[in-house]
Amino acid sequence: MGKDSFDFKQFSVRQERCAMKVGTDGVLLGSWACDMTADEPLRILDVGTGTGLIALFVAQRFPNALITAIDIDPEAVEQARENFDASPFGNRLTAIASSLQELESDTKYDAIVCNPPFFVDSLQCPDGKRTLARHARTLTFAELARYSSRLLTQDGALSVIIPSESKGTMEAEAIFCGLSLSRVCHIKTKETKPAKRVMLEFSKSQKHIENDIIVIGGEKYVSLTRHFYL
Repeated sequence: MGKDSFDFKQFSVRQERCAMKVGTDGVLLGSWACDMTADEPLRILDVGTGTGLIALFVAQRFPNALITAIDIDPEAVEQARENFDASPFGNRLTAIASSLQELESDTKYDAIVCNPPFFVDSLQCPDGKRTLARHARTLTFAELARYSSRLLTQDGALSVIIPSESKGTMEAEAIFCGLSLSRVCHIKTKETKPAKRVMLEFSKSQKHIENDIIVIGGEKYVSLTRHFYL
């Protein structure tokens, strides 16, 4: 994607200062995460916000929620702040330059969302910022699960999107930290092909696991994202 800006129905996202650009993973997670059936989540934490895309999606979906977005790249944080300020939700969105591991917060969150770095054994990109954004050395699945478990309310949920082959690792780390799998959504590029990505939701209480499959461009994908795309 070579565009500097993407226009959605209620907001635009500029991305020229961010290593990680607007992509399908973020759109899907922002549309799917935080499926709270009892009460609307009041406080949401977006980990590794980048452009602020996912934070903006959940801000549109939950009109009364307060969203904190964190990233280790100061330039990305500045870009997210600009995108937040230009949106109709700016008064409910806060961007902070911090890692999850070093986040200073007394707040307990009703939902935590993360499109985490997941390249573990691949060669590192010569672009240092892109390496930080893409490689799991900055935030391992174990750290994501451990710190999220500490920051979640008792009824809160952690939602992530990761490569399908990493599902077992992420689930094991979450269970070790007292989190149980509650929702699974496999993402396919074509109906006949294996899933490339999987979205997972974890909570502190044991629940019946909901399973789903979404094909990019298919009926479920269109239904999930229709409130955002022009």
